[in-house]
Amino acid sequence: MDSKTLQACAQNVALELPFTEHCWPFGPEYDVFKVGGKIFMLMGVAHGRLHVSLKSDPQTSLLNQQIYRSIEPGYHLNKKHWISVYAGDDISPGLIADLVNDSWNLVVDKLPKRTQKQMRPGA
Repeated sequence: MDSKTLQACAQNVALELPFTEHCWPFGPEYDVFKVGGKIFMLMGVAHGRLHVSLKSDPQTSLLNQQIYRSIEPGYHLNKKHWISVYAGDDISPGLIADLVNDSWNLVVDKLPKRTQKQMRPGA
């Protein structure tokens, strides 16, 4: 998957998730996606490479970094809880969808129970 497709795919998945807010609090060079006022995804450029940074469970993060060479510790973020995904042949739309959904759910899981019920009405 190339860089533009990576970011377009991640953005499409994120914007389909309920209560997602797309904003630019760090300037126009960083696309930020929030749920419940908390960031779950950032898109930008690091060292000349487009990337998508996502919240990740620490154990899952380490496993994904071992499996996929295009997944690295979060660029300019907490390396334990964030990953950055770069373009690569090992990245698929399905993987991106899973990573974005996991990130959204990790953030929602930390919100107050009442807010969680509003965001996940069937849960």
